[in-house]
Parts: sequence; structure tokens; C-alpha cells
Amino acid sequence: MKALFNPEPILSSVPPLRIKTGVFTPKAFLHFPVSQTKRSRLIKAVYNSAAVDDLLDIRNPAVSTSYRNPKLPKPNQTVLDAQTKVCTGPTQTKPLNAEQAFKVLDTILKSVKGELNGEEEVSKAQLGAFFAAMTIRANAFPEPTQWSEGERKAMTYYWPYLVRVLPPDIIFLADPEQSIMRVSSSIGPRFVGNGTSEMRLVGALREVLAGGHLGYEEVQGVLRDVLPIGSKDENTAAVSESLLSAFLIGQRMNRETDRELKGFCLAFDDDENGTAPVADIRSLTHYGEPYDGNTRYFRSTLFVAAVRSCYGESCLLHGVDWMPPKGGITEEQMLKFMGANTHLTPMQAKKLLEDEDVGFAYISQREAQPSLYSLIGMREHIKKRPPLATTEKVQQFVRAKGKEAIVAGFYHGGYEESLLMLMRRRGVHSGLVVKGEEGALSMTTRSRSPNASKGLPVNYCSGFRLLNVDPQAADGVSRESFNFVVNAKDYGFEPTDTPRTDRSVTKNMELGLAALRGERGPAYDRIALNAGMVDHLLGCNGAEDIPSALDRAREAIDSGKALKRLLGYINKSNKVL
Repeated sequence: MKALFNPEPILSSVPPLRIKTGVFTPKAFLHFPVSQTKRSRLIKAVYNSAAVDDLLDIRNPAVSTSYRNPKLPKPNQTVLDAQTKVCTGPTQTKPLNAEQAFKVLDTILKSVKGELNGEEEVSKAQLGAFFAAMTIRANAFPEPTQWSEGERKAMTYYWPYLVRVLPPDIIFLADPEQSIMRVSSSIGPRFVGNGTSEMRLVGALREVLAGGHLGYEEVQGVLRDVLPIGSKDENTAAVSESLLSAFLIGQRMNRETDRELKGFCLAFDDDENGTAPVADIRSLTHYGEPYDGNTRYFRSTLFVAAVRSCYGESCLLHGVDWMPPKGGITEEQMLKFMGANTHLTPMQAKKLLEDEDVGFAYISQREAQPSLYSLIGMREHIKKRPPLATTEKVQQFVRAKGKEAIVAGFYHGGYEESLLMLMRRRGVHSGLVVKGEEGALSMTTRSRSPNASKGLPVNYCSGFRLLNVDPQAADGVSRESFNFVVNAKDYGFEPTDTPRTDRSVTKNMELGLAALRGERGPAYDRIALNAGMVDHLLGCNGAEDIPSALDRAREAIDSGKALKRLLGYINKSNKVL
């Protein structure tokens, strides 16, 4: 640890992190050139402090894709590629041509008959998602995204063979009212499922497959009935994975209503860990990063949380170790690699939030909502993001006695309003959605390209914030709404390209840790920009004007306080009871 703390006296008071003895540390973690810079010494010291025993079963913990659970069965790639095209919205769907459609249906037929060689079998979840998508497109999509002529020819040829070998639940999904396929089968109209939970799911699916929508109670009831999947709990009914995958992707294809999103968002509040604990802190920001991580650019939120905690803006991060479809870098991967405890309960996170030397925490969905975490394998086989990809970003696993805010990232236009609606439903004082790079929360200092995609620009922010106490308002406070595009150049930042990480957990950590060490550059600028702008947009105390907010964030970095808090979190997360 001398290499970390001796170069700068200001950090000398930081308590050393304890290293577990008798733990094998792979040499790859510690290899640096002989002529080490301050940056490499910092990274080496942090790696040396890691409790790496949790990483020994990961093939290469430096790469985000290696955090995928190897016990999860892989999907069939041929059908998965087709799902990418057809399991999406009414304007984004790309119908298959004849060659593609024939190949997919031939793969499905061979898989069901047990004759598929050299490929993964087509899973039940894939069958459910694919045939539900085909049915919704036939019943409810506009003409350009309904079945192509090639898809019609392929289905006409293969369906007489498929209907003989497919299980009843798949036949129901493919032709629920005996109105799509030319070969008559009464299975679809008569299908009711097995058991009361599956019967409820089938009833909901009849509406979804017709392009319709469900009520809040219907969505919530289905989810509570069937999750977690694979559970031995006698109160949780086993249902067909085909039907459940069809339910999840079908609601996303029909574009969820506010009622449906609220059902997904609130389905397991207070159910799995009881009522959320309340931390005795004056301010708490819940960070809702996309759970599937970053695959290209620097992910800054972990380091931003360390900065903001220095001046009393406590932060709660939440996510997973690995999530499809992107399978990118997540906060949990970085924390796990650095030796932090990533198995904290909400009560343990509360204690770290209240710790004056820490002030931020991370909770895994694995601990907070195991029912939803059980869907990770199915979500890989669905391919496209289900409604949960939106609603899991708006969670409150710990509450605060003081003010609360939620910040969430988004990419596709229209979902910013849905996210803000859910935040208001949560009753927080302030809410903010950010279109950062890769749909994450990181605002950039890069100049906007003239060839940028249509729609809302990167760095677009929208939200609401607390103004003052108002007895006339429904909840006793008044709020103002805002829309804002952050141009970093207006605040003195030089335009720079965003650092590439390309799924490298170590690269992302190196950039973030070097920035907290005071090394100026693109990563430093992004951490300061995101900390200061979030403070200002949420209406935090001391951030009434943007230059002051940015200066405060820089001071937290340059003083060494933010680095000290991050290292303190790694240490204390392993000791908290």
C-alpha cells in the first residue's frame, strides 16, 4: 500500500485495506511495466487490496462477458438472430426474407424433433418469444412490419410439420384463436394451461397476443404468481417458460402503458426483503443505470457516487453482475474486482450510507429482488429488452429521512416520460433522466457529430425538482419540470473523445481510479461534469449555479477525498454487519 499513499501526503491518513492472507492472486492482476507511473502504482495497489477469492471461478475477470454464469444454457444463435429482427416494436421490426424464414423454421423443427446437430437446441423461452412475436405482428402491427411474403411461404410449408411436434403451449402462442395458420388446429382456442397461475397467465396472453394491454393488477398478479422461476417455494407455481417469455416480450412489443409499467415496477415492493430500511441521512440519490452495462465507453457512475458523497449527497447504486443483451461493464463487476462485498443486504447498505466516511453503497438485484434476478437466463433467450429493463432502474431499496431523488439513463425516445412517471409514482422530491452515451447516465464532453442519429441528442436531460413546501400541493411540496441539453463546452470543458473501454473492466477501473487520483483528462472531466450537473439539476444545496457545482466536484477529487471514500467503501463493505 506504500505505493498508493506515499507519493501524496494528503492521502497518508487513509487507513490501509486489509489483504486476505492465503489467497492466490493471479499474476495478470498485478503485472505492470518496470517504469511505473503514479497511475499504474495506484491501480496495482488497489488490485493488491482485492479479496479475489470470489473471482477465481471467473475465466477472465478483466472482461465483462466473463461474468456470465457458465451454468446458464446458451440460446440457439440462428433463432436468436431472427428474434433480433422480429421481437421488437411496430416500427423497428424487420421482417425476415424467405431464406431467413425457411432457415429459422427448419432449425426449430429439427430442434423439437431432436435432430439438430452442431447447434444449441432452441429453448422453450426462444420458442415462446419467437412465435408470440409472429402472432402479434400478424394481429396488430402495421402492414410494413407484418409478415413478409417470405415468412408466409415458409410458415405455409413448415406449419403442417410443426403442428404435429410442437407442445400445446407453443401451438397456442402461434395461433391462439385458430385464425392465422392455414392448417386447422383447435388447440389454440381451447388451451387454458395447467394450474391456476398458468391459467391466469394464459388469460393475460390472449389479450397481449391480440395487441391489447393489461391493467396494473393483472401485471402484478401474474408476476407475483410465477416468480421466481425455478423456485422450490410451494407458494410459487411452476409455469411454462414459453408462456412467460411470450408475456415479457409481448408487452414490450405492444409498447407498455403507464399502468403496465407501474405493475412491473412495483410488483415486488416490500415482498422479498420487507419494508425498505430508512437511512438517517439528509439526502439520497438512487442511481438507475441500465443493468446490461457499457460495451464501448467509460462508465463513470461509481466514481461520481464517490465524489458526491464527499459533500453529503449520499448515493445508492444498484444493478447486477451480468445482464443481457449487451453483457457490458457494470458497477458490480468493478466493485467485485476491487474486492468490495457485492452481496450487501439493504440493511447493510443503509449502514454504509449513514457512515460519515463512506456515504454511498451498492446493492445487487440478486439480494434485493431475487425474483427478478431469476429471469436473467430467460432474458438472454428473449434477446430484446423486456419491460423490466425500464422499471428496474426506478427502485428504492433503501429510503432516507431527508430528501430523495432518482436518476436514470435512457436511450429510446418516449421512455424518458415513462421513467419520470415512475419516479413521480415513487414520491421522490426530484427526478432526472439522462440520455448519456450508450443509453447510460454518463454525459459526455464530446462535441456532437453532424452525423448524429435522429431524435433526442446525447446529454439531453429532463426531470423535475423540489421548489419549496407548498400546503396546496397534493404531497405538500411544489416542483418544477425542466428539459435541458448539456453542452460541456459552455462550462469550460474542452471537447474530447470519450475513452473507449470495449468491455474491459480493468480499463474502466484504471480510468476512474486515475481520475480520482487527480489525473486530468477525459475521464476526470466526465466524472466532474456528471457530479456537478446532477447536483445542479436535482436542486441540491450548494449547487444553485453550475460553475459552483462543478468546482465543488473538482475539489472533492483534487483533495483526495473521493478516492479515500471509494477505498474506504471497499474496506468497510467487507466488515459491515
